[in-house]
Amino acid sequence: MTLKIMHVMAGGTVGGAENIFLEDVLALADCLDITQHIVTRNEPHRIAALTEKNIPFTLCSFAKYWPFPTRKAIRRAIAEFKPDIIQYWMGRAGEFSVVGSHINVAWYGGYYNRQKRFKNCTHHIVLTRDLRRHVLESGVDEKDISIIHTMASVPNDIVAQDRVALDTPQDAIVLLALARLHWKKGLDVLLYALRELPHCIAWIAGDGPLKKELYDLAQALGVLHQVRFLGWRNDRWSLLKAADICVFPSRYEPFGTVMVDAWAMRVPLIAADAQGPAAYMRQGENGLLIPKDDSQALVDAVNYLCENKNLCEHVITGGWQDFQTYFTKEAFIKDSLTAYKAMVTK
Repeated sequence: MTLKIMHVMAGGTVGGAENIFLEDVLALADCLDITQHIVTRNEPHRIAALTEKNIPFTLCSFAKYWPFPTRKAIRRAIAEFKPDIIQYWMGRAGEFSVVGSHINVAWYGGYYNRQKRFKNCTHHIVLTRDLRRHVLESGVDEKDISIIHTMASVPNDIVAQDRVALDTPQDAIVLLALARLHWKKGLDVLLYALRELPHCIAWIAGDGPLKKELYDLAQALGVLHQVRFLGWRNDRWSLLKAADICVFPSRYEPFGTVMVDAWAMRVPLIAADAQGPAAYMRQGENGLLIPKDDSQALVDAVNYLCENKNLCEHVITGGWQDFQTYFTKEAFIKDSLTAYKAMVTK
C-alpha cells in the first residue's frame, strides 16, 4: 500500500521548523511506501531541494489578508493529488486546512492553540514528549497523538569550517551557537559569559531581530573581538565539525534540533534547562544542563568540559548513543510510516 501524503508548509525562508520540514520531507522521499506532494511558499532554497529530489510541489503565498488564492490552490492540489493524509506544518498552515475524505494531521513544533490553529485536524504529530502532554491537555485522545522525533541526516563528506577564514586562532576554544537572533535563544547569556572566557571564541550562526542589539551588547561588554556573527548558514555540519563545544542557552525551546545535530556530530553540548533540553538531556551523560539566564553557570560548564577530558568524551559518547537510538533517518522513517499507516487503517 502506497500512502499519498500532502505536506502544507507556510513558514518563512529559514528557521528551525522550516529546516525540520525540509529534511523530513527529503527523507520520506526515500521511502517506497510513500508518495508526496508539497504546498509551500516560493522559497528558492526549499524549491531547489524539492526539485532535486523530484518531489512535486504547489506554490502559494499564504497571505494573511487575502487568503483566497491560497485556499483555491490548496483545493486544486487536493483534487489532483487525492491525498490520503494532509499534514499541516505549524499553526499558520493549519489555518488553511481543508475538510475532505483525507485525514488532516497537525504538526506541532511548539505549543500551538489547537482550537485556533488546528480545529479541522483529527490527528496530531508532536515533536516531543512535553508537546504530547500539551495536546492531551487540549482535549485530544491519546490514540490521536503520535510522537515523531526529528532527525539528523549527516552528509558523508563534511569539510570542517576553516578557522582562519573566520579570524579564529587554531588554539582557541570555539563555542558554536546555532540559533535565531531572538530573545528566546538566550544569546545575550553567551555574550556575558565570554567576559570570563578569554580563551574562547563564539561563532553565532543565525539571523533575526536582535542582530544589532547583540552586536551592541558584545561591544559594550568588551567581548566583540571574541564573537563572530556569521549570519544564517546552511553549512551547520561544517561549523559543528570545527567547533569544540556546542552551546544552546535558550530560555524557551520546545525541543531544539541543535541537540540532535551536536550529538550526531559528536560535539559536546551545553544547554540551558528549557523544556526540550530538560526533557532529553541527562546531566553528565549526554551533555551538561545549566539553569536558564545564568551566565556564570555557562562559564563553569565550559571550563569544566575543557578541564575534564574524560567527562567530555563521556558526554560525546552518550549523545552519540541517543542519536543512534532515536534520531537517525532510519528511525524517523520507521516511526513516520508506522504512524501514517495507523491513521488510515483505524
